[in-house]
Amino acid sequence: MAEKTEDETVTGTAAATAVEPDAQTAERPEEAVAGPEDTAAEGHAEPAGAPSGTGQGAAAVVSAALGLVSLTGGWPGTVAAARETLVGQLRTAADASVATQIKEVYGDAWNTTALWGGLFALVALITGVVVLVRPAFGAPGRTAQAPWTRSVAWAGVTLGVIGLLLAVLTYTGALLGLPAAS
Repeated sequence: MAEKTEDETVTGTAAATAVEPDAQTAERPEEAVAGPEDTAAEGHAEPAGAPSGTGQGAAAVVSAALGLVSLTGGWPGTVAAARETLVGQLRTAADASVATQIKEVYGDAWNTTALWGGLFALVALITGVVVLVRPAFGAPGRTAQAPWTRSVAWAGVTLGVIGLLLAVLTYTGALLGLPAAS
């Protein structure tokens, strides 16, 4: 039967070692001491059940992607604009004035594209802000985020603000307004 002894390690924790009475060599206490690589790994280990930040990182990437889509356009905006063009063509009579044709066929589609761009920009902006303020509402002991998560979230917020500004300016006609009928 093996005897159990407790050896104190450098970290101050007691480690139980089994000593076989018939064994030729027994574990020496200095072999049970944690090396520098072991203590470094222990210092950065997260407790069981602690969030890893993966969700915040994914939300930051989604925010940046939505901000980019708000600037370049997306499939829903393209489909909605094409639908508005078709509806405008169906509603416009053949003898309508040029100004009416421009507004019905192109103006509504243009505004629809701006609305969809603004919607993507707003969602990007909100998602990025949520990622940035999330640590303030988390566990008191864990407030740090990975630096790349904060950077990507800031990129999403910035792209969202630019996209929202461009969408508002486009919708109001201050930027790239419809041509005037002569």
